Amino acid sequence: MASSRRVNVSFSPRVYRALKAKSARTGCGLSELVNEAVQNALSEDAIDEELIRSRAKEPSRSYSKVSRDLKRGHLV
Repeated sequence: MASSRRVNVSFSPRVYRALKAKSARTGCGLSELVNEAVQNALSEDAIDEELIRSRAKEPSRSYSKVSRDLKRGHLV
């Protein structure tokens, strides 16, 4: 990792045990596992935000209209 920052993070005992077990299984350090998980979460958020932005100008439809159309098409 290039120029990393140290932070204190608190985990529930259950999450900490799972993290330690995965670290032992994979040979990866706790910092590496946590950093990877955070990067994945941030990447997923960025993808979601881009999809929301790209669809912002689409016309909206009410839930009742969507539900009615799905029932008409025998999809629900």
